Amino acid sequence: MIIMGASIYFMKPNDTDLKKEAIRMHADSVKKGLLPKSAAAIPAKPADTAKKAATQKVDSTLLKTPFGVATVGTEKFVTLENGDIVVKLSTLGGKVASVELKNYKTYNKKPLILFDGDHNHFGLNLVAGASSINTDKLYFTPAAGDLKVAAKDSGSVTMRLSYSATQYIDYIYSLTGTGFKLRLTVKPVGLDQVIGNSNSININWAESMRKQEMDLEQERIYTSVYYLNTDHDLDELSTRKDDKTDITDKKMQWVSFQAHFFSGVLISDKGFEKPSMAVTTDVTDSLHSKQMSVSMGLPKNADGTFPMLFYFGPNKYDILKNQGYDLQKQIYMGWAPFALINRVAVLPVFNFFSKFTANYGLIIFALTLILKLVLSPLTYKSYLSMAKMRVLKPEMDEIKAKVGEDNATLLQQEYLKLYKKAGVNPLGGCLPLLIQMPIVFAFFRFFPSLFELRGQSFLWMHDLSTYDILIKFPTIPFIGNHLSLMCVLMTISTLIYTYFNNQVSGATGQMKYIGYITPVIFLGALNSYPAGLNYYYFLANMMTFSQQYIIRLMVDDKKIHAQIQENKKKPEVKKKTGGFQAKMEEMMRQKQQLPAANNTKKK
Repeated sequence: MIIMGASIYFMKPNDTDLKKEAIRMHADSVKKGLLPKSAAAIPAKPADTAKKAATQKVDSTLLKTPFGVATVGTEKFVTLENGDIVVKLSTLGGKVASVELKNYKTYNKKPLILFDGDHNHFGLNLVAGASSINTDKLYFTPAAGDLKVAAKDSGSVTMRLSYSATQYIDYIYSLTGTGFKLRLTVKPVGLDQVIGNSNSININWAESMRKQEMDLEQERIYTSVYYLNTDHDLDELSTRKDDKTDITDKKMQWVSFQAHFFSGVLISDKGFEKPSMAVTTDVTDSLHSKQMSVSMGLPKNADGTFPMLFYFGPNKYDILKNQGYDLQKQIYMGWAPFALINRVAVLPVFNFFSKFTANYGLIIFALTLILKLVLSPLTYKSYLSMAKMRVLKPEMDEIKAKVGEDNATLLQQEYLKLYKKAGVNPLGGCLPLLIQMPIVFAFFRFFPSLFELRGQSFLWMHDLSTYDILIKFPTIPFIGNHLSLMCVLMTISTLIYTYFNNQVSGATGQMKYIGYITPVIFLGALNSYPAGLNYYYFLANMMTFSQQYIIRLMVDDKKIHAQIQENKKKPEVKKKTGGFQAKMEEMMRQKQQLPAANNTKKK
């Protein structure tokens, strides 16, 4: 527990340091050209855009360039909708201008729009003649108006970029009646002699993910670019700082602009070539979490088209898995074997209980109870080992008084002899706890990534996926600008557990008090973590406390003492020792011989 607490503490910088580092990284990104100097500019209103287009002067020279007629126009929108998403297509660039998830809301119950506005771009980089063309800046013509697709139907909308009456590029957007997938087929017609290298297209895609959750800083921690290559290997850009990468030796199956609980993914069956990806954070922009971009190539299909597939939806494990393409891999569940524990054991049990109740507070309680019951043999063994050590303590004190504390090596040797005679393993109380540590760490990563907790209330906690607020105050280093009641209760339960554990183990001196440092570390480190995680730790502490209390009623120290004395009377059987005990004995023997050897040399 102490190791875990210290790890969490040292991994978590305070808010002041985070802000200073974010400002420094922002300035560095602007300097390197990753961010424009005015990345947080307010997008123009539709009326302003139309007015600007109406007063736009026509450059006759520009009209004579390839796709010149498409350089002038008025931005309009076409809506494509099904039972789950509302996609707004823009005639400027023919791109997806915004996506609303109909069945989800932001933390303050407003419509959940993944992205919109001038921060977002999607276009093809083409070379026609001596001109370099970006379709994101050209005006397309929609072939139809708004379309709402019924449950069992499918529909499509075509946005056309004209070069001439018989030469054009079609963006064909297709949507089924339900689901989060939007199919895009880019279909060039009659342009093989116009566009250079027409066997492939270069795609530029950039989005600024809108703020959806209560705490923007926490949301940014879980927001970045994830990508899976055609060998099914997952990687991602940094979540803690501005980052970019170029991939030249692998094709990408998909690239995901992932926010904390939602993502936009661009997928290709054949794979994208040579992607160049970047993620930046504009700390002056309080409306968006991060800015993400990718530039990559896509080869032509045999039918002359360039098919792609968008996924705009929640980062819920089961939903992502049902989409195919291993999209569920982008949900980070911790390092192996922690991720394996979460995927194979924890998540199925969690989903099983969700079939019987929608109260996720009760589900976490049931999950914790089952876990504690499964681990109860380890808890019993740990308690019994600590009880044996407590019973042996008077004899250990006698050895310390006889040998003295000056010769630590000899003292440890005598202790080992006593353990061996008594049949006691000094590490018996620690090993069961160490075995449980992977589960503790697995849950530490599982709960912040668990979509099911988002927006779920329990008792006074309005949202188990984020922290609850007992009181707010000006920012304090290590604590932040609030105090979480669930975190306070978790801390108190840890103190109770530590006190009771000291009574069982008979800890004295520094070891008696060092355990009380851990709860203080937990209070600061977990204060901004999800209430669901702190609730689990609180339940785990209280259940462990209850288990040990029941075991204490079952275990008789007098019987343990009698058994130890019987073990000591048994004739010593010489057997080959191995593992940790053999190494300890050998190390003690070498340390004991070292002073004697030094004294011989001096003589």
